[in-house]
Amino acid sequence: MDSLAVGLFWTSSLLIFPFWLLMWFMPEHHLTKRYVGDVRWCIAPLLLSYTVLALPNAAEVLMTFATQMPTPEIVVGLFEEDEFVVLAWLHLLALDLFAGRYVWLRMLSAKRPMYVSTPILIMCMMMGPLGFLIGLLATWNVIHVEPLESATLSE
Repeated sequence: MDSLAVGLFWTSSLLIFPFWLLMWFMPEHHLTKRYVGDVRWCIAPLLLSYTVLALPNAAEVLMTFATQMPTPEIVVGLFEEDEFVVLAWLHLLALDLFAGRYVWLRMLSAKRPMYVSTPILIMCMMMGPLGFLIGLLATWNVIHVEPLESATLSE
């Protein structure tokens, strides 16, 4: 496997873990609100890693899906290349973190205690769409997510 892909895999996997720890164990702390609350801090490192790996492979992906209807066989064929497996992993990390961040914001708006929010956020990390669904159900009464106070973000 390409050393760049391996490096991006491990670096990205390790870089996002502090964000999850903050949401799980310190959901209302000012550091969590500052770093997880600001999407630039939270998602940007993953987007940067994804972009570095995606750009050299973008033409192949775009041509594959532009010239033929996606089928399970075509997708499996793409995953025969190690770079595409890591690219998919980075994709999952970014979208799971984005979904988890949204659920965390909903939990704050709904004033859900940690014993409710933490298991749901762990599920968001492990199985993003299922955790997202459970998070929505646990905050069903939240009409919209309250924005974080700008004072907390600037500390």
